[in-house]
Amino acid sequence: MKGFCPLASGSKGNSIYLGTEKTKILIDAGLSVKDLTARLKAINVDLAEIEAVLITHEHGDHIKGLSALCSKLGIPVFANKETAQAIIPSCREIPKFKIFSTGETFQFGDVEIHPFSIQHDAIDPVAFTFEFDGLKVGLCADLGFASSLVLSRLQLCDYLYIEANHQPSMVYSSSRPMVYKQRVLSRQGHLSNEESALVISSVYHEKLKHVYLAHLSSECNTPELALKIVGEMLEKNRQNTKVSVARQDVPSEPVIF
Repeated sequence: MKGFCPLASGSKGNSIYLGTEKTKILIDAGLSVKDLTARLKAINVDLAEIEAVLITHEHGDHIKGLSALCSKLGIPVFANKETAQAIIPSCREIPKFKIFSTGETFQFGDVEIHPFSIQHDAIDPVAFTFEFDGLKVGLCADLGFASSLVLSRLQLCDYLYIEANHQPSMVYSSSRPMVYKQRVLSRQGHLSNEESALVISSVYHEKLKHVYLAHLSSECNTPELALKIVGEMLEKNRQNTKVSVARQDVPSEPVIF
C-alpha cells in the first residue's frame, strides 16, 4: 500500500506504517510479530515487504517487538547511537543497526528522512519528517514540550501525527501515583490536548490534509475530548483540516497517497 497508517498508538504499543512507490518502512515496533503481521494484512501489506524499521526511542512500548521482527526479517534498524546502545540489552541478537545523527537528513529508498530532537524521558528521543513525491509527513509523539525546533520541523506537512496524550484535570484526579502524574505533566513527559491543539494550529497551512491525534492515555483522556479540544482551537482560528484519533487496538483509517 502506498500510504500512511498508524497500526497502534498508545502505551500498550506503537507502530506506524509508511509506504511510497518504492519504499515500505515501519516507525517503531512496539507490537508482537503476530500483531504486526495481522495489522499490516488489514491494510493489504505483507510483513515480508517491510524493508526497514526506524526507532524514535528505547521505551518498551516502541521496541518490544523489535528483536523478534529483526530475527524474522533481517532488516536494518535505523536509530541514533544512544538509542541503539539502549536497545541492545533487550535484544536476543544485535539488530542490523544503521546509525543516524539526530538533526541530519538521510535517504532511504525514495524517502528523505529528517530525525530531530524532542524532549522526553528517554536517552536521545527523536521525531521524524519524511519527504517524497512532493509530500511531507510529520511524526511527533512522546514529548513533554513542543520546542521551537519542533514547530519549525513540522511546518508545511501534508500529513501530521502528533501526540494528544492527556487532559491535565484527568491526570490530577486519576488513581495513578504522584510520581506518574509529575512525569506525565513535566516537560519530559507527554503533550496534553491543549498543547497538541496549539502545535497543530501553529503549524497549520491550507495544504494540511489530515492530522492524527496520537498516544492518547486510556485513563486520562478520551477520543471525544481530544477531538473536541483540537476542533475548537481550529474552529476558533478558522483552520480546516481532517482530524482523527490514532487507535490502540486496531489499525487506524489509512491515508492513501
